Amino acid sequence: MDAHLLEILVCPLCKSALHYDRDAQELVCRADKLAFPIRDGVPVMLESEARSLTPDTAGQAAQAPDARA
Repeated sequence: MDAHLLEILVCPLCKSALHYDRDAQELVCRADKLAFPIRDGVPVMLESEARSLTPDTAGQAAQAPDARA
């Protein structure tokens, strides 16, 4: 995922920062507890395509280091 693209992308719902989950190939919004998929290198920033995070996966996302750093 392009670092410059990660710097400018925000959650389409709440406009908060997204966190890149390299293993799952998703951009995670911790505030809304949603994970937006990355398909063929392209982030799909549609609410209808986002996966809701369960309490377990939301906790993992909260503890994961920020990919922007």
